[in-house]
Amino acid sequence: MKELKNLMISVSGVRGIVGEGLTPDVAMRFAQAYGSEFGPGKIVVGRDSRATGEMVKHAVWAGLMSVGCDVVDLGICTTPTTELVTEKPEHAGGIIITASHNPKEWNALKLLAPSGLFLTAAEGEKVLQRVQNDDYTYAPWNKMGTIIPYEHAVAGHIDRILKLKLIDAQQIKNKKFKIVADCCNGAGGTILPQLFQALGCEVIFLNREPNGLFPRSPEPIPENLGDLSRAVKEHHADLGIAVDPDVDRLALVADTGQPLGEEFTLACVIRFVLSKTPGDVVVNASTTRVIDDLAAEAGVRVHRTRVGEINVAVKALEIGAVMAGEGNGGVMYPEIHIGRDAPVGIALVLQYLAEKNMKISALAAQFPQYTMIKDKITLPFGANAAAVVEKLHQAHAADRLDLIDGVKILYDKAWVHIRASNTEPIIRIIAEAPTQQRTLEMVEQFKQEVIRLQ
Repeated sequence: MKELKNLMISVSGVRGIVGEGLTPDVAMRFAQAYGSEFGPGKIVVGRDSRATGEMVKHAVWAGLMSVGCDVVDLGICTTPTTELVTEKPEHAGGIIITASHNPKEWNALKLLAPSGLFLTAAEGEKVLQRVQNDDYTYAPWNKMGTIIPYEHAVAGHIDRILKLKLIDAQQIKNKKFKIVADCCNGAGGTILPQLFQALGCEVIFLNREPNGLFPRSPEPIPENLGDLSRAVKEHHADLGIAVDPDVDRLALVADTGQPLGEEFTLACVIRFVLSKTPGDVVVNASTTRVIDDLAAEAGVRVHRTRVGEINVAVKALEIGAVMAGEGNGGVMYPEIHIGRDAPVGIALVLQYLAEKNMKISALAAQFPQYTMIKDKITLPFGANAAAVVEKLHQAHAADRLDLIDGVKILYDKAWVHIRASNTEPIIRIIAEAPTQQRTLEMVEQFKQEVIRLQ
């Protein structure tokens, strides 16, 4: 067995810097293991626009075909689109080649169950064990897999959105929204033009070409959206929209040019959906407490899980949630599928604005107001981030704690959450309070504590 080095391996798959950790051999081995576990059958493969995607794609294809799986090729395609195609009954599973919000030198394999959801911990462990044990079910020469092009993925995704009960496409068209959209040269360029056309919007695109040459840091957080903010003001647009390279995260910029923060995206959609179909909501432990305020307003309950889309999805299925998501701009609307889906989020936000007949800046002012700060400490590959977080737990054992994921220390109308990332060698520190000063104080206090405990 070849040693796996410089990789982030989690329940959702494997990611690393291409050439340093993620090599063609690693991609092929994980594809062989996945195909051996879920095949033989048709495995859906989509990828974002990263420059390394073509190389990784061919390694994945070779791995799947070698164990007798047919490859359903979506080409450059968003993560939610790939999930929707995977869940079709004729498909045995799916692999998305994307490192999501990670920098452009990274790539990854995200592994899907036949349901279109990410693998559970138990399913992911079975795939990893096959990789570690070189346990692959190779097919004979006359039963190798084939490549099957699939050309209707985007049209199918948009059709599903337009058929949602809460979406009135004509009502949105009547508003003639003017939008500036930043695709970050990712997979957004494959779907957002068609979606906006279907909703009758006038759109000015930034970084539309899906060539993988990200012009900014790909995470759609306020500090990365300066060009979008300026363009919204310059064009007197109603709204600015930014997505990450695989289009599962959505951030909004107000008509004033003010970034609203990716946490607001989920809060906005949840308030709209609860106004139409009240019911319980599922979010992760790092998501804004605005969601708790909105749930109380609607008389429903919030359920919190560990960070990670699959954790939120499993809980949402378990309780029959009407809305779910993650505060990183990840809208999960079970009515279409329980996966983070920026195009669905866009449609629901536009529907809300159309019905309220308000500027989004005015709408945002009506939400509970908190300040959230997200920081991180980078660790070398191989560092034991979990051990550092456990030391912090022991140091704060007397405080009011939520230990569902890392250590979350709860205060009156404020909190700070410290956890090891699933996707990068970092420790995340996220804090939220009614004032910026209080939030800054919490972040700085715990950042220094984490540094001392390393």
